[in-house]
Amino acid sequence: MKHSLFTWFVFLFSITTGFSQVFTNREVGQKNQSYIDSLKSAEYPYALPIWGDRATKAGFSLPYSAGVSVNYLWQESDLILENLMVGFNGGQKLDVDDIVRFNTAVSRASAISVRPDVWLFPFLNVYGVLARTQASTEVGFGVWLPDSLNIHSEVFSAGSKVDFNAGTFGIGMTPTIGVGGGFLALDLNITWTDVPQLRVPTRTFVFGPRFGKNFKLNKPESALAVWVGGFRIDINNEQSGSVNLNEVLPVDQLQPKVDLGFEKVELAQVKVDEWWEGLTRVERLNPVNIAKFTAANLAIEKASTFLVAVDGALNNGESSTVQYSMERRPADLWNFIVGSQYQLNKSLMFRAEVGFLGSRTQLMTGIQYRFGL
Repeated sequence: MKHSLFTWFVFLFSITTGFSQVFTNREVGQKNQSYIDSLKSAEYPYALPIWGDRATKAGFSLPYSAGVSVNYLWQESDLILENLMVGFNGGQKLDVDDIVRFNTAVSRASAISVRPDVWLFPFLNVYGVLARTQASTEVGFGVWLPDSLNIHSEVFSAGSKVDFNAGTFGIGMTPTIGVGGGFLALDLNITWTDVPQLRVPTRTFVFGPRFGKNFKLNKPESALAVWVGGFRIDINNEQSGSVNLNEVLPVDQLQPKVDLGFEKVELAQVKVDEWWEGLTRVERLNPVNIAKFTAANLAIEKASTFLVAVDGALNNGESSTVQYSMERRPADLWNFIVGSQYQLNKSLMFRAEVGFLGSRTQLMTGIQYRFGL
């Protein structure tokens, strides 16, 4: 398994967390009895949500039925990449999963998202997501070979950083209910992010359960909500694409490393051959030694082929391209979240939320405006 991101493999996710902290609340308590009576006796003035009039007559207080929110997000996260294949200039892709290791990688992104929403039913909010993201990925990787004792050594290393912009659209829903100001919300959404370096949009599924409490303040219609919960993300596993080599690797610094890599591969071959030649006839028939010899030679051959392909791409200059395919998944599916929202009135709200624990950290702030529909 390899941790985090390789330059062209982009991970965008948290722009989908458009959770809006408003909910249908069952009013309880003697001090709220007059308000409960007014809800039951008043005519519900809006078309949405469906059955809104029934909910108010049952003593539920409803938020305004439509709204739009603007959110800012910052996130930092890791991925695990597997089954990596790489090709150059349209040539055959090489399976380099067992010789390429990623030692350091950091992905950072910031995004602005817009989320229009409506309450379809008193306990179900549906919404859309539109977002624009700026992101960067830094990564270090190396090519490693095993010797006769299956001890791996690095023969080639490099690092890179790539910046990119992407657009996102998606849909979601939030089943939620509140009683006496306490609430439970289950936010679910699916989005597609169009990254120029990828052949198909990145599909992301997010599930965010939250449990919290809404506290009324002295000012009419004002309130302060706090919540805790989780954030689970899943992305489409298979990824492929094509990029220019000079966009993802420091081409001007790469040739000396490739030349040194050739020397180390040759030295590794000499060591493996010397070890094999030093074995007795009986030792050569040992299945363990045969497996070691075969594995070492396959790895050396693969590394040599990979370096030849890189060397050829470097000689083609700025026109060189890199083709790739892989399987990827988040290093951690879940992280913990804590959030709060200040409601100035039923139309205007301000919120902030942080996510942490595991390999993912995120921060979101937002403003929301609501109205009757």
